[in-house]
Amino acid sequence: MNSNKTVLISGGAGYIGSHTAVELINAGYDVVIIDNLSNSDRNAVDGVRDIVGRDIPFEVVDTCDRAALRAVFDRYAFDSVIHFAAFKAVGESVAEPLKYYQNNLVSFMNIVELMKETGRPNVLFSSSATVYGEAEVLPVTEQTPRQPATSPYGNTKQIAEDILRDCCGAYSGLNGIALRYFNPIGAHPSALIGELPRGVPNNLVPFITQTAAGIRPMLSIFGNDYDTPDGTCLRDYIDVVDLAKAHVAAVNRMVGARMESSYEIFNIGTGRPVSVLELITTFEKVNDLKLPYQYTARRAGDVPAVWADTTRANEVLGWKAERSLDDTLRAAWAWEKHIRNIK
Repeated sequence: MNSNKTVLISGGAGYIGSHTAVELINAGYDVVIIDNLSNSDRNAVDGVRDIVGRDIPFEVVDTCDRAALRAVFDRYAFDSVIHFAAFKAVGESVAEPLKYYQNNLVSFMNIVELMKETGRPNVLFSSSATVYGEAEVLPVTEQTPRQPATSPYGNTKQIAEDILRDCCGAYSGLNGIALRYFNPIGAHPSALIGELPRGVPNNLVPFITQTAAGIRPMLSIFGNDYDTPDGTCLRDYIDVVDLAKAHVAAVNRMVGARMESSYEIFNIGTGRPVSVLELITTFEKVNDLKLPYQYTARRAGDVPAVWADTTRANEVLGWKAERSLDDTLRAAWAWEKHIRNIK
């Protein structure tokens, strides 16, 4: 493997990690996937292999285990790491903050420390629009001030961004990019990989598709009295394949030595706000289904509206979201039908 064209993906068996592996390989990179499978499935790696038609190195490794992670660094030649591995349930993070701080921060510090020790230059961090909190001005740009995090999960994203910024400033030769995702949805058009939450989904689209499949009896919309056009929350829903391609653009930027500074941030979204109700009715329309749904009380921690200004990613990364909401929601349902054997 050419180290300059090889990317280590931590959490690569997860939802976004698996799709990113496909797009990196399609773009001419080799990948090495590590994952502890605590909230993912090795079948996702098989799905990636089936899509790209080749074998991919995969090891079950917990990035909090520094010795095991060091062994991966010793075994493979790579210049770039994309760090996805993290716990991500907002509600659980409120109930179990230490679990989130321990896992999400120690794992990331291990990655950055080993990059520094072994002279690997490029770290791409999977951040989140949660760092903006309840922004005062919309859409949010990369210069929008970060608000105090509304959950320990969101706080781990803010702290990890700060760790990466400070380390890139302190250690010569270390470059970092943080991608702030908005709301990833959908699945690969092949229906071979997609979002596969364990237990009750925390995200809206898997809850929609599981309700359509009859696994959930009723879909709940948390609040219909927000100050938005239809009373439901507004979000920026980004297709997971488009999101994966943003990672390729960011790796290209680091590998090609095109960064303007050693640490950069990009919003990754569509720039278009979509309400929860619009998402549900669009899913019904494009898949010719009717969903049982009800309005319930607002959910703690939900901000009324947030969406991205994507100008910087469009102009500097040369990336933009391309897939339509209709196509994204068709792909989400095709994936659900595939894993449930629904004809």
